[in-house]
Amino acid sequence: MSMPTTAINPGSTVAGRPQPQTTSEPAGGPFIRHAPSGRRPIYNQPGTFGLFFGPPMVSSPGWNKGFRIKFSVGSGGSGGSTLNADGPQNEVQLLQLKDAWGTNLLAGPGWEMTYLVPLISGQFGIDSTRDPRALPSWNGITAASAQQQWSTYLPFEYTKGYGCISGANAALLPVLQMTLATLATSSYAGGTAPSTVPAPQIQLDADFYWLPNVPVDPPGIGTTCQYIFQPCNPVITSNGSLRVQLPRLGGYLTVLGLEMRDSTNARLDAWPSRPGIYIDGVELIDSDITTLYDDIAIQTDIGATTNPTQTAAGGAAYPRPQGVIWIDRKVSLAQRDFGLLDTGEVFLSTNPGTQVEIAGVPWGPITNSPATLNAVIGQVVPSGPLVQGLPQV
Repeated sequence: MSMPTTAINPGSTVAGRPQPQTTSEPAGGPFIRHAPSGRRPIYNQPGTFGLFFGPPMVSSPGWNKGFRIKFSVGSGGSGGSTLNADGPQNEVQLLQLKDAWGTNLLAGPGWEMTYLVPLISGQFGIDSTRDPRALPSWNGITAASAQQQWSTYLPFEYTKGYGCISGANAALLPVLQMTLATLATSSYAGGTAPSTVPAPQIQLDADFYWLPNVPVDPPGIGTTCQYIFQPCNPVITSNGSLRVQLPRLGGYLTVLGLEMRDSTNARLDAWPSRPGIYIDGVELIDSDITTLYDDIAIQTDIGATTNPTQTAAGGAAYPRPQGVIWIDRKVSLAQRDFGLLDTGEVFLSTNPGTQVEIAGVPWGPITNSPATLNAVIGQVVPSGPLVQGLPQV
């Protein structure tokens, strides 16, 4: 006689039954709900000081929102002396980052592209952590041996989910190219570099959003935020009174970055006591320069002596870089720049005919005259109407 059996209810839970591994969300809602953040390596290769560097890119399974770079050099020989104020980022002499269609997303000297853009853009960190020197990965450079490690970020995403570029199509990849300078002409003032220096090791990772498992694309697809280094005209003489014209624009400005350098290419603070900013001949800002410094500290925490990690002498641990000021337009939600949390409501709308000028009556004293004013401007170029507000939440 057979023994009775007990049927198993197929709807009951059975110990050990494998659970599905998925991050699926119910259909509907914003892009970022269906596209978690990821990261993948692009390359980790040695370069050569003084030569071109541009290994081929590889695809990432989603939408790229920025590139992480880590630049490192082992300890070399001895003999290095005083460091240049722009070192070590100016070891990248020229950087160009283009999308698949050849549009320049970032183009300019290494210090401006790898240090100034993350600092002023709000697309890397917030408060003092927007300064790359504030992060654990930053070790700087040792003068005697040139041993160094520094990291940076090349951003595409300018507010949450906006500005991403496709990374999944291996035939349509961005291009990153760098020309490396020699140590003697970049990081070392006076050209006295160590006797021997190992080759620099350059690591590139991509931060990306996964491809969603529902048919949804990033908001404003095709919209880019571009940073192009451009000198302004005319040059500035010591204590001169004149207006300096910025290059013609043609998008929505997220930040107006200004950098002053003298005839030796050293950065200096020779700003007018009350710089005036004119848009199409109309003066929109006439401010005491120290009040502009205060604005920068209020909006970004850069240069604020109340910084929790301030130096023993009482100054800010992450001061405003000498020769640099910026006017932040990513303050739509508050008097604070919250990084990727912004609606874009107060971006400054410009077109190719817009004329922006900076007036000084007079400009400050310049020992090595004349000085040049350079512009590093965040410019959103939309693929259609600019998407504003916070539809991603």
